[in-house]
Amino acid sequence: MFGGRMNHATTLKYPSQFMGRSTFDYRIKNRAKKSNSITFVAVKPSSVLLQTNEGENLPDNSISSSSGPANCMKNSPLLSQVNTVGIIGGVSATSALTFAGKLVELSSTGEENLPFVICSDPVLRKQLSSCGTRNACLDLDFAPFLQNLRSKVTFLGESGARCIVMPCDVLHIWHSEISEVCSIPFLHLGDCVAEELKEANLKPIEAGSNVRIGVLATDATLIAQYYQENLQSEGFEVVLPDKRAMEHTIIPAIEALTRKDIEGARNLLRVALQVLLVRGVNVVILASDDLRYLLPPDDPLLKKCIDPLDALARSTIKWAQSTRQSQKNI
Repeated sequence: MFGGRMNHATTLKYPSQFMGRSTFDYRIKNRAKKSNSITFVAVKPSSVLLQTNEGENLPDNSISSSSGPANCMKNSPLLSQVNTVGIIGGVSATSALTFAGKLVELSSTGEENLPFVICSDPVLRKQLSSCGTRNACLDLDFAPFLQNLRSKVTFLGESGARCIVMPCDVLHIWHSEISEVCSIPFLHLGDCVAEELKEANLKPIEAGSNVRIGVLATDATLIAQYYQENLQSEGFEVVLPDKRAMEHTIIPAIEALTRKDIEGARNLLRVALQVLLVRGVNVVILASDDLRYLLPPDDPLLKKCIDPLDALARSTIKWAQSTRQSQKNI
């Protein structure tokens, strides 16, 4: 259940005001019989990746570049399917693309691939990249930062999205504030993970105790908090690394990554995981882009780890299938 992972990354760079089509090959095994059509739209300061099913009606590409794709969307949305997903990119553009790859892989087993729009803002990424600690996050100029995020929700809604997701652990710190302006479903990482863990019917490792779930994040206070709230509401006991473990494993692991010492970072992560497992946790949530794909795919410790983006992707597919089925029943 928790073994799915994708260890690849794709970087897309296109000039502003570019609109075009290409075949989407995300280095995954696409089992769908039909090829996917993709439209790339770049509107400063955001980059947008649009996926549709083959033959789907798209905005007229003959519109002059001076009019801009944003003006085109004011007349009609980019996508019109009831199961269209809007994806807000966060700290890592690669993470958003990896999540999109997960959606493509999961939805390709059905009748059609899931339509989605990605909005990835380099200005937002720059702000979030410095948000590695509690103080740094709290020092953000909150009003314009929040307005920026809310504008992404509006943009994706006007693009045709019927559901919003954020494949970014850090952004979920402000999920409740962002969702205030969202009138469509806005999935939460913590909810998705907690729901899957509840359905897994895990048994406590230690008799007489609750099922314990570990959480590893670059900031154990802010990011782990929303996981803790959602998991505790489902009856789980949440175990976080203590101050000593953070100072001697997680923080040095991130520093090793910065120095490009991958093997050193991996060894430190292994120690952090072992410390949590000794404390009786059933599984560990890797709540950080830096930690999520650090270990090689064949590392046995990964069998005890959860990628929350997998849970978010599966919940997104469930929402899309339910929405599609509801439309058929009308």
